[in-house]
Amino acid sequence: MSRQDDNPAIPARKTAETGDVAPDVRREAALLKTGALQDAIFNSANFSSIATDEKGVIQLFNVGAERMLGYTALEVIDKITPADISDPQEVVARAQELSIELATPIQPGFEALVFKASRGIEDIYELTYIRKNGSRFPAVVSVTALRDAQSGIIGYLLIGTDNTARKQAEAERQLLSQRLCDQRFYTRFLTESSMDALLTTDSPGMITDVNQQMASLVGYSRDELIGTPFKKYFTDLDRAEAGIKQVLSGSRITGYELTARARDGKETVVSCNATTFHDCDSKLQGVFLTARDVTELKRVERALQENNIELERARAAVEKASLAKSDFLAGMSHDLRAPLNTILGFAQLIDSDIPPPTLAQTASVEQILRSGWYLLELINEIVDLSEMESGKLALSMEPTSLTEVLRECQAIIVPQGRKRGIKMTFPPSGISYFVNADRTRLKQVLISLLSNAIKYNRLNGTVVVDCAKSTSASTPERIRVSIGDTGAGLSPDMLPQLFQPFNRLGRERSAEEGTGIGLVMSKRLVELMGGAIGVESTVGSGSVFWFELNAAAEPRLEIDGAPSAIVEVPVRLGAPVRSTVLYVEDNPANLELIRQIVERSPHIRLLTAVDGPEGIRLARSKQPDVILMDINLPGMSGIEALKILHADPVIAHIPVIALSANAMTGDIEKGLKAGFFRYLSKPIKMKEFMETLEVALEFAALGRGH
Repeated sequence: MSRQDDNPAIPARKTAETGDVAPDVRREAALLKTGALQDAIFNSANFSSIATDEKGVIQLFNVGAERMLGYTALEVIDKITPADISDPQEVVARAQELSIELATPIQPGFEALVFKASRGIEDIYELTYIRKNGSRFPAVVSVTALRDAQSGIIGYLLIGTDNTARKQAEAERQLLSQRLCDQRFYTRFLTESSMDALLTTDSPGMITDVNQQMASLVGYSRDELIGTPFKKYFTDLDRAEAGIKQVLSGSRITGYELTARARDGKETVVSCNATTFHDCDSKLQGVFLTARDVTELKRVERALQENNIELERARAAVEKASLAKSDFLAGMSHDLRAPLNTILGFAQLIDSDIPPPTLAQTASVEQILRSGWYLLELINEIVDLSEMESGKLALSMEPTSLTEVLRECQAIIVPQGRKRGIKMTFPPSGISYFVNADRTRLKQVLISLLSNAIKYNRLNGTVVVDCAKSTSASTPERIRVSIGDTGAGLSPDMLPQLFQPFNRLGRERSAEEGTGIGLVMSKRLVELMGGAIGVESTVGSGSVFWFELNAAAEPRLEIDGAPSAIVEVPVRLGAPVRSTVLYVEDNPANLELIRQIVERSPHIRLLTAVDGPEGIRLARSKQPDVILMDINLPGMSGIEALKILHADPVIAHIPVIALSANAMTGDIEKGLKAGFFRYLSKPIKMKEFMETLEVALEFAALGRGH
């Protein structure tokens, strides 16, 4: 063959006779093509091609093998066998498996990798390759024995592919399959654990699945129910079918009552809820329905209906009694406060008169005031107790500074203690405590307990007030207030009677005044505020009354970066303009009392009216700065008069202060809601009255300035 014949670029020669390509040329071309194909395979980066001699020593290590395993050809050729880059445990396991399979001992190592191929058996297996850096990856290996012309084995060819992606896919499929299996089990578990009967139907209303509760309800097995019409198991077939159709039309049903009929004829009233369910492609699959046995509930409802008339009568009787009690207390409070206002008012005037009263008169006035204020306290406590019992007492719960309230109580109560030589100790002001409470009611509780600690103490005794965080682990964080005295103490049999209304534990005949309501009020107020109250006492040593309230965070002003603004209200006292106050009151004694109080303020001129119409007429003609209004006026109430005043644009701006003996919480709330500027209850306190009047006059002055 010439040089030209070896060159594939030289056109193939043709015979002169036929023009066909010569046979030797065709063979040459086929060999060249086969060689090119082999080169492409051995140089492919996607397959690891490893060729060994007959002993297994690597002789060829292609580009794909280098990429997959991280070795260069020079590092492995004539140095190691494929067994050296395979997982040794898997090689041992393969040797054991083949030994059993082929009934011949096979040694672990390279022999285990090529044994089948050496016997002419096609061999493709999976094993783990180990890279140069020690990392591992699963591979699929195809092994072929390389033979010479005499069929003698001269080596082996191992072609491997990275099986990582397939392994991951298989693992994900297995995981998904396991999850689906778990989900089916979980769904079945939920279905069977339901106390309600559950079933599903297809669109035509045939049952596709049920739980055991449904099977038990109708007395058929699950297999018997599946594939049968849903409506078949209910007494009213049309209603059952209508329910399914309603759901399929897009309206879920709730509380749809049907009567199920069991195989043995037993009927059970069930309340059904149903909705449609769809597959993952949002294709309608059918209806999911739950049926709850309400037979017992129906029986109870019938029993309740039978007793409803009697219960309604009892409720009406209770409401009537409660209303009568409230009306009685409101009337009693008003009827007692009206004369008490006159008594205390004139007693205060006499006590502060110039020139002052004589010593004998002062002593008499003190007795009048003491008895009057005591009577007022009794009225207030009875009213408060009644409101609490009827649930009408409203509390304004908010974070409250216990430290500040104690300081206010200290200023009030210490002078009372001094009169009996009692030394009082309060917590240091440096520690700040906040509780969730109604500030007014918290102060009421503290004053009551502190007054008792003084009242029932010995002369020259001590009262110790302490505050601390409660250490109870069973309740939220609380603040405990303890008030200890050095009185006579209480015996164990007296402690259970402490918080009973009007029970003074035998002190009724003592010189100490008391109503027997204070502790009851304190207990109920503390409990209404979410707290607890108690006492620890030792006969001869004294008692420690305590109460706990839930701790609260100190309120903080949220500042958004803008500078704070301070609004100063100009002081009206001393202004040259004389103010006019109109007082509408039908009681002459009350009119005289206010007249004498106002006479002490030369900058105020007083006008009076004895009924609503006269007050409205004077308001329109004189246009006073402030109006004082009694509530219970003849013919027209103070609230009705207020509405007329507010409806007149000329005088609607005038602040109107309610001054009434109606001191129930509901009365005060009603008055403020009606639009009164302030609401003062009788008997009035001079300081509170004058401060409120000055605030109203300042408000009126600001209105005139605009």
